[in-house]
Amino acid sequence: MRLADFILHDLDAIVAMWESFASTLVPAADGMESLALRDHAPEILQAVAKDLETYQSREAQTQKSLGQKPLSIGAPETAAQTHAVLRAKGGFDIKQLAAEYRALRASVLRLWTDAHPDAADQLDQVTRFNEAIDEALAESIAHFHAEVERGRNLLLGMLGHDLRSPLQSIQMTATYLTALNAGAEVSEAAARLINSGSRMKALLDDLLEFNRAKLGMGITMRPADVDAAFVLAEELNLLRAAYPTRRIDVNISGNARGVWDGMRLRQVLNNLVANAINYGDPETPVRIIVTGEEKRLVMEVVNQGAAIPTDALTSIFEPLRRHVSNDAVSGLGLGLFIARQIVEAHGGEIYAQSKNSNTVFTVRLPRS
Repeated sequence: MRLADFILHDLDAIVAMWESFASTLVPAADGMESLALRDHAPEILQAVAKDLETYQSREAQTQKSLGQKPLSIGAPETAAQTHAVLRAKGGFDIKQLAAEYRALRASVLRLWTDAHPDAADQLDQVTRFNEAIDEALAESIAHFHAEVERGRNLLLGMLGHDLRSPLQSIQMTATYLTALNAGAEVSEAAARLINSGSRMKALLDDLLEFNRAKLGMGITMRPADVDAAFVLAEELNLLRAAYPTRRIDVNISGNARGVWDGMRLRQVLNNLVANAINYGDPETPVRIIVTGEEKRLVMEVVNQGAAIPTDALTSIFEPLRRHVSNDAVSGLGLGLFIARQIVEAHGGEIYAQSKNSNTVFTVRLPRS
């Protein structure tokens, strides 16, 4: 009996073995009913049998074995993909998910060869079966990972949002203490609270923006006719207060008006300057050069210090990465990622260049 026919004929027995093995994957399987343990096992096996019965050229088999099977645009979610999402929601881990498929492979081949001793000679059927199982496993792992990432991002987003309220209370209380004029010691302590609270708020803002981007919600934009020279000057005042020991020079020339989100421009400048201060030479100033060209605004943030390695420049705007090791820097490694998201949401571009001891981050924004 061909393997595809055997799978369909003995489907119940195979699924029973699937259920029996799945019940051992504790603690996730504790308390799960038979239907939940079996999940989409029958549909996965039926898909494998259909795959075995479908003609495939040698080239198609090779592409499939390399994980290069063409994707069907608009196709519904496969049973293996749905199975992965349900297992992730049920508390299974990635090793347990993979173990299910390993056990399924072994069970089917053992039952088949036991029932049909001559089947062991049908190497092509075994190869096709292994490829089909591997494909289902790959689909499951991809969707399992996506579901876990989605859940983690939702948790981080809710955590960041919920932490804002107590943080705001701390900052308001510190501001109140400063206004009391209760002495130099109290005022200094309150100022430290305000400064620390501002840094915590910046971290939470970065976390929330990162989660919005990862969840596909994008960056919220409120474009209006703004004067970039004015809004950037406001942010520079805050940056100089936050980094009183660092020198920040600015040069603005040309027409700096355009249709942008002013608060987002401030956020880009803050992230780029903070990055320059954290990784640049503390003895040299950070320079900001803003130039209003005919059709766009160009902003450059320049700092002196150790050059960024060439291979790091290609991934410098990726989240949760740092291009230079610096234990003194605190943060989530999201500043440059968020800056890029904002710039691209404006239809602009951002890139970095680093040669010798000179590092330049350049932002180009169309006027509308």
